[in-house]
Amino acid sequence: MQTIGYEDFAKIDIRIGTIVRTENFEKARKPAYKIWVDLGPELGIKKSSAQVTIHYTPDTLIGRQVVCVVNFKPRQIADFMSEILITGFSDEDGAIILTSSERPVPNGSKLH
Repeated sequence: MQTIGYEDFAKIDIRIGTIVRTENFEKARKPAYKIWVDLGPELGIKKSSAQVTIHYTPDTLIGRQVVCVVNFKPRQIADFMSEILITGFSDEDGAIILTSSERPVPNGSKLH
């Protein structure tokens, strides 16, 4: 494992936000959703594509807080521009479990 200094970690802007809208992403190569996340007044609502269709439906995602990397370059996925990376962990079968916080926190809060 490669180690990094705190200054490297500090370059990654990781924040929490609340999912406010979801849609099936029909044009994605693998099953995915289009997801809109409210990241608070400073960042507003940002879009992402996420392959989380095994454990979640569009309806069960609404209102869920998720941890996101907000300073990656936007990435074009089919006809959709993904602006953030919603983080998660793979379960034993490789399906993604979304990263969240133990308790609700204000949208846009930074990870320390």
